[in-house]
Amino acid sequence: MKVYKSKVDWWLIALIVGIFGYPVIDGILEKQYIVSLVFFIIISVLMWLIHSIKYKIVGEVLILWIYKIEIKTIKRIYKTTIPLSSPAASLDRIAIVYNKYDEIYISPKNREDFIKELLKINSDIIVDV
Repeated sequence: MKVYKSKVDWWLIALIVGIFGYPVIDGILEKQYIVSLVFFIIISVLMWLIHSIKYKIVGEVLILWIYKIEIKTIKRIYKTTIPLSSPAASLDRIAIVYNKYDEIYISPKNREDFIKELLKINSDIIVDV
């Protein structure tokens, strides 16, 4: 089994801390500690979710959270910055086209090694990165 972590954009962390950090500080200053605690928990959960994004290659299957993709069904991989919801914490993404019309966007930190591992299993993948 090979595991690849997601690349994380700095601005995403700054956005989360900026949006949810203000109520934490304001709650402390206003002595509303419950509000601060709630927003601190929200920040913690979001950070945990972001840093837990992983892409696993187990045998001939690519596992992306709840998605399981047979690597033999992957047709093409190309670079993209599409901001659609996906298991990726960066806009520096690759799109994986699989089956007939399915597509998913991910952002592996070590993109080259990740693609090499996929190509070892399915050498027919067209790579445009």
